[in-house]
Amino acid sequence: MTPTIVTPAAPVVGGGWGRRVILLIAAVYFLVPMLVAATFTVYNEAQGFSLGAYGRILSAPGFVSSFLLSLALAAATIVIVLLLILPAMLAVRLGAPGLRPVLETITTLPLVVPPITYVVGISTSLREGADALAATPFWQTLISLQDENFPFVLVLAYVVLALPFAYRSLDAGLRAIDVVTLVEAARNLGASWPQVMLRVIMPNLRSALAGAAFLTLALVLGEYTVAALLGYQTFPVWIVTISGSDGQLSVALSILSLLLAWLLLLTLSRAGRKKS
Repeated sequence: MTPTIVTPAAPVVGGGWGRRVILLIAAVYFLVPMLVAATFTVYNEAQGFSLGAYGRILSAPGFVSSFLLSLALAAATIVIVLLLILPAMLAVRLGAPGLRPVLETITTLPLVVPPITYVVGISTSLREGADALAATPFWQTLISLQDENFPFVLVLAYVVLALPFAYRSLDAGLRAIDVVTLVEAARNLGASWPQVMLRVIMPNLRSALAGAAFLTLALVLGEYTVAALLGYQTFPVWIVTISGSDGQLSVALSILSLLLAWLLLLTLSRAGRKKS
């Protein structure tokens, strides 16, 4: 019998160059607008090169208050989103796997409803709710939700908007581990449900939790429509407002916001890779 000679497959010619070209196009697409924007913040024909736009940031009226408000709203949104979606996902995965498509559909709905429709629904509910609850003890609670110092109504709105992103991140993390085996082993060893959640599930979902937190933070720090139409001065709304009187400062703040988001992404990514 004549032996069969198997020749190795020839390497793909140009595969490395193809990847480099794609990365180069992506880099040009993202970096060129940023470079143009950065140039606009440090140069004008009248004064030439100047870093004055960046020096005016901290002293700009409304910057500190709007930025701290957005950070507080983001922190509250992250906590509520994780407390809401993680136990629900675990309950469905452990006790009712058949409801998983239902939960996935519910968390996807915010991507289908246009933001303007969402805001109109919120404002209508607040207005009619104030009229209906005027003679009840709940009227003051409804008014407190709209406090300008900390508008909790925005937190509730952001929780809904963040559900699709948090769900996808946590779902990817849950798919990577055997949740049923981990929970059963922990329960057989006498661990309570809070201990199972804090010492078994969450350490194994560190990267997924960090991803969900970052996506929620990025959403809150960049969300404009809901806050503007409801009349609250969050950080994105303040940037748009200040652009009418100081374009360089507005663009400088936008660049710094993007760099801050990247820095937070790198920080959360490193935290997510650390082993417990």
